[in-house]
Amino acid sequence: MRLLLFNKPYQVLSQFTPIDAKRSLRDFLHAPGMRVAGRLDYDSEGLLLLTDDGMLQSRITHPKWKLEKLYFVQVEGIPSDDALERLRRGVLLNDGLTLPARVKRVEEPAWLWQREPPIRFRKAIPTSWIQLGIREGRNRQVRRMTAAVGFPTLRLVRWSVGPWTLKGLQPGEWREVPSAEVRRFMSQRCRSARG
Repeated sequence: MRLLLFNKPYQVLSQFTPIDAKRSLRDFLHAPGMRVAGRLDYDSEGLLLLTDDGMLQSRITHPKWKLEKLYFVQVEGIPSDDALERLRRGVLLNDGLTLPARVKRVEEPAWLWQREPPIRFRKAIPTSWIQLGIREGRNRQVRRMTAAVGFPTLRLVRWSVGPWTLKGLQPGEWREVPSAEVRRFMSQRCRSARG
């Protein structure tokens, strides 16, 4: 049972098979038998998990486990207290109400790398950062949530999934999680499911 943590760069597909000459995981990893555990959109960056074990993949991705994913999100404008509260309560999207999010305003993270190409700035509209934690994984959910409260996402970086973070990984880098840590995670998840 293997688990890899990969820092997916901007404009890389979350799959090994390239499409339309777009970069894919194959450009960064040689990992036969590994599958993505929870995708990350082509235009999003950050932590992507890969495993060779179906049960571990399910534990990471299935909504019943409610594993938190934490994002740093650069948005257009400066979100009001009301907008943040709406995110905390859950936002009505075209596919239903989201679960409540954990959200706060933050400064641009000091550890964050420069994106290539950078976002397009507009002189008349400021940008700001929020930290957003969600426990579900609908298609383009974070982007749709911030847009629904009036603050479109300009840049989206996933920092963590459950206990695993990007710490120490630059874009395109990866590391393997020690097997003892993976076994501990699986055993905790099994106990919480029975309890």
